Amino acid sequence: MIGAVDIGGTKIAVGQVSEDGRVLSRLECPTDAARGYSNAVERIAEMLRQTARNANAEMKGIGIGCTGPVYPFTGEIGVVDFLPGWERKNPVADLSQLFNTRVAMENDADAAALGETLCGAGKGKRSVVYVTVGTGIGGGLILDGRLYRGVDRSHPEIGHHVIDPAGPRCFCGARGCWEVLARGPAMVEWLTSQATKDYPHLEGVTAKKICELAQAGDQLACRSVDREAYYLGLGLANLITLFAPEAIVLGGNVMGSAPLFWEGIRKAIATNCGLVPFDKTELRLASLGSDAPLIGAAQVWHHRFAQDERTI
Repeated sequence: MIGAVDIGGTKIAVGQVSEDGRVLSRLECPTDAARGYSNAVERIAEMLRQTARNANAEMKGIGIGCTGPVYPFTGEIGVVDFLPGWERKNPVADLSQLFNTRVAMENDADAAALGETLCGAGKGKRSVVYVTVGTGIGGGLILDGRLYRGVDRSHPEIGHHVIDPAGPRCFCGARGCWEVLARGPAMVEWLTSQATKDYPHLEGVTAKKICELAQAGDQLACRSVDREAYYLGLGLANLITLFAPEAIVLGGNVMGSAPLFWEGIRKAIATNCGLVPFDKTELRLASLGSDAPLIGAAQVWHHRFAQDERTI
């Protein structure tokens, strides 16, 4: 049994995960970052103890998935705007000392990629690209059965490769990166810019609402969905051309409306992947649901320390 910790901007989830990827017990609490890092570690430790008691099994190790930039091999947290004062804090070292066990940490997108590859929609595949589409676009790469790391062991930001250099400016500094064109809020921004003054659905509009309107036949919403599918497909086509993976696993709240996007996504891929066998890359929806963050965090530990015992 592995203790699993998911540190997000709004909440911290803690649980115990079996070797075959089942969440045996779980607890969560608000992140409440303003109370300080030390307070958060105390709460995490208590939840780990309580979930271990609830699962009635011995905890072999601890895996962590953490939002924002992290340094996996030092165990430190990087600069995260919504975790003020946590920079250079080290939950790996602190929890290892408290529980006298091995601890491993990864960026939460990499943790999710490991979870879906080892226990979810990518199981049985050795090359998987995991993409999550929501408020932003992120993901992780599993290549030849290993989590891919870039120079200085960095996490590749697949959501920020440039699709249209004349496109809107992103906070990352680029114009027309994949995230700024295809994230959920991009649907809202485009529809708002195109709507006439008498369009009746602007108040409180969200990406989810646009998808519902498209299903009901609203023409402007249908155009927004078509645009979203095109840009999603274009970014996925680039990933297929670059990595030719066995599977791409798609998660995030925008993909909750995946049936609306499939045709446009596949058309964009077919149009833009002329030199690789794109039809061999399977497109799959993430399958772990609400347990994904904890299952992914547990797989961080297995991937780091148990490769001799199990393989992807």
